[in-house]
Amino acid sequence: MPEKPVVIITGASSGIGEATARQFAQEGYCVVLAARRVERLQSLLDEVGRMGEEGLVVPTDVCQLEDIDNLINLTLDRFGRIDVLFNNAGIGRFNWLEDLAVEDIENLIRINLMGVIFTTRAVLPHMIKRRSGSIINMVSIAGLIGSPTYSIYAASKYAMRGFSEALRREVAVFGIHVSGIYPGAVSTEFASHTKAKRKTGITTPKALRLSSADVARAVVGLVQRPRRMLVLPWFMHLAVWINSLFPWLVDRVVERRFVARERDLSG
Repeated sequence: MPEKPVVIITGASSGIGEATARQFAQEGYCVVLAARRVERLQSLLDEVGRMGEEGLVVPTDVCQLEDIDNLINLTLDRFGRIDVLFNNAGIGRFNWLEDLAVEDIENLIRINLMGVIFTTRAVLPHMIKRRSGSIINMVSIAGLIGSPTYSIYAASKYAMRGFSEALRREVAVFGIHVSGIYPGAVSTEFASHTKAKRKTGITTPKALRLSSADVARAVVGLVQRPRRMLVLPWFMHLAVWINSLFPWLVDRVVERRFVARERDLSG
């Protein structure tokens, strides 16, 4: 029998990472679960086992190079191959720039960007040697549209977008596919990281939010049918188009309808 494909998922302990692990297991993948919350990973591994698939839990802080090396080495020792890397680990810190703590800014850039770069760097030699592989980076619609109180988060995601594009062109000759996924609002515990207090109550309506399962299916779909980027849901393409062609209009609407009201400047 042919060997089963192997996927590494960072940030696998909750939300999109957790849902994606289930989706890959349903597709017959061996799943390597990487995150800091080991007890949640173990519970997910038990679930994967009940599906009849193999898995591995590797406690991982993507800010620590030794943790990343350990993740790659243990995966290769156990399964002998890595077919997919899903760079999903990330955090959000949302507030006016002057109110963000230096520590929060540094941690966000370190996890959202440096963690992705170093994890990808560690897995590339194996994929290049095999001349195959898929790397999927969790970017965000914030990598295409900058919004107030999202300045540092958007900075990390815009950087990841550039990283994904350049890397895609570096490694395509080795049969390695690099894709970026750009979801809009997703109903996960990720939103609990926000620190900004909203006066206007403006938020994405629940009916327009994606579920973790929606994004998980899209991630698996990118492995099966590689694309350079995928924006979710479909109507966010319209927002990206307007932001690109009419930035002055978006500036005006955001300034008057959101920023002025949030900062009590509308009087």
